[in-house]
Amino acid sequence: MKIMVVWRTVPGKYKQAIEQFVRTGGPVPEGAKTVGRWHVPGSTLGWHLIEGDLGAVAGHVADWGDLLEYEVYPVMDDADAGEVAHKVLGKRSD
Repeated sequence: MKIMVVWRTVPGKYKQAIEQFVRTGGPVPEGAKTVGRWHVPGSTLGWHLIEGDLGAVAGHVADWGDLLEYEVYPVMDDADAGEVAHKVLGKRSD
């Protein structure tokens, strides 16, 4: 499963958040893998695409919860969405 985590630094915690990120690298726990992470330069906003267990992502979010606010979305790529669309339309892409 792929999960898109949208994060924004808690007001007043920006410097503390970047210090922790520089110190630790923001690793995800066992059961999850970082696919990519993107930061908006000069902003408190970013995205983290994680692949793995939703429970592991929940743990990761909890670890940073005092510094970051989150929105967490299970996501799928075009190929998977296309397969679902074919099923909805009564067709298979086999």
